[in-house]
Amino acid sequence: MRAWVTQFVQLVLVLAFAPLLTGLTRRIRARLLRRQGPPLLQPYRDLARLMRKEAVVAHNASWLFRSAPYLIFAATWVAASLVPTFAGGLMFSAAADLIVIVALLGTARFFLALAGLDVGTGFGGIGASREMMFASLAEPAMLMVVFTLSLFAGSTQLSNVSAFLLGPGAGLSFSLGLALIALFIVSIAENARIPVDNPATHLELTMVHEAMILEYSGRHLAVLEAAASLKLLLHLSLIACVFTPWGMATAGTGWAGYLAGFGAWLGKLAAGGFLLVLFETAIAKMRVFRVPEFLGMALMLGLLGVILLFVSRVSG
Repeated sequence: MRAWVTQFVQLVLVLAFAPLLTGLTRRIRARLLRRQGPPLLQPYRDLARLMRKEAVVAHNASWLFRSAPYLIFAATWVAASLVPTFAGGLMFSAAADLIVIVALLGTARFFLALAGLDVGTGFGGIGASREMMFASLAEPAMLMVVFTLSLFAGSTQLSNVSAFLLGPGAGLSFSLGLALIALFIVSIAENARIPVDNPATHLELTMVHEAMILEYSGRHLAVLEAAASLKLLLHLSLIACVFTPWGMATAGTGWAGYLAGFGAWLGKLAAGGFLLVLFETAIAKMRVFRVPEFLGMALMLGLLGVILLFVSRVSG
């Protein structure tokens, strides 16, 4: 019974803290730019305001346009809930596979691109084409990271990877460093952050994610914004789970261990959000045709990590 309760608590926590993480990144960015910035709880207020508004739908929109926000939100929420946060070895740990998470994120991206194309506007078509172009490099780079971790830990399940990295046989590895950099680059692209995209702009020449959701309003837009916050929390939790698993509670520990793991998870999220915003403020927005080079670097780093690890294992 405790395992089911703990898993349900994780489902609720990732949903409850995702807007707070978004508000934290916005506040930190504003402070680094010497502005006051919005309150930390502003994303919750924005979601509540959008939920109260009426959803305006184009007359030529199909059922896909109306259903896509909920499908995207469901796929992203499930993927974020599978990533171990404050504890490992939960009830759904067998399904918490890196390949499953990549597949869920790819499904959400697929429906988002279809929704952008459904109404037939120019902005939606531009955003969908750019999103698919970036995904053609981001997904292979993510799979290279998965292959590196699977070769290193002997499994693609996140709980097993975290347990292996906490064990005495892990040590330092150059391939893991390359995988970390590749995963960080992919996380920037997946979450539409600078230098790949700027979620605060609506300029035709720069926007990618915002172009696909430009026709949404009301509760549909609220669901999509919540899914975007969940995706940011997912990537930061994934980096914390795989590369900094310290402080995570193990299965069967008492509530004191879970509370300590919860505090460690919040600290990792805050540190990851700060480093992400610090990187954003230190670099300029790239032109669209330069983004494939940026993501190609992640793909090459991930591939290099796999090759180095494979050669070292074979020669050893």
